[in-house]
Amino acid sequence: MNKLEFLSRLRAGLAGLPQEDIDERTSFYSEMIDDNIEDGLSEEEAVAKIGSAEDVAAQIISDTPLTRLVREKVKPKRKLKTWEIVLLAVGSPLWVSLLIAAAAVVFSLYISLWACVISLWVVDLALAVSFFGCTVAGVAVTVQGYWINGLLLFGAALLCAGLAVFLFFGCLAATKGTARLAKVIVLGIKSLFVKKEAAQ
Repeated sequence: MNKLEFLSRLRAGLAGLPQEDIDERTSFYSEMIDDNIEDGLSEEEAVAKIGSAEDVAAQIISDTPLTRLVREKVKPKRKLKTWEIVLLAVGSPLWVSLLIAAAAVVFSLYISLWACVISLWVVDLALAVSFFGCTVAGVAVTVQGYWINGLLLFGAALLCAGLAVFLFFGCLAATKGTARLAKVIVLGIKSLFVKKEAAQ
């Protein structure tokens, strides 16, 4: 792939971003390719060193704040006519409340995901604390001469310790998985605001 093809695909992948951002990013990668060519690489090698235009565009979109994408998407491309402004104002009680409800649903789902993860960590912490509590109680009961009760408490302490260690690895996996899922959700929301166009 040559420089012009790369920049064309990159520009198409960034469609939906503010025009000044697209121009800034394409000129940055154009200069990067030129620098690599000056260092002795061929044009194709310089482009290959950067990576695919689609991956670069996806990374740029991932790094762009969602508020900037939304602002660019809702910004009118032309001046609104009077009847359009009146229609927006009259319909605002409906579309604003629907927009707020949709945002609240997405936000509550996001919070619910993390609430589940936090709950798992709290259970793990409770099991670890129970291990120490049962150990102390087992020692106290054994010192008082209740050997059977002491043994039961030591057994419960070992059970709590084993479950705490086992659940710890589950909590780590759940945290990493939820973080990946949250990233996918945010990228999915961002992709709604970025129109994909085929490269010229």
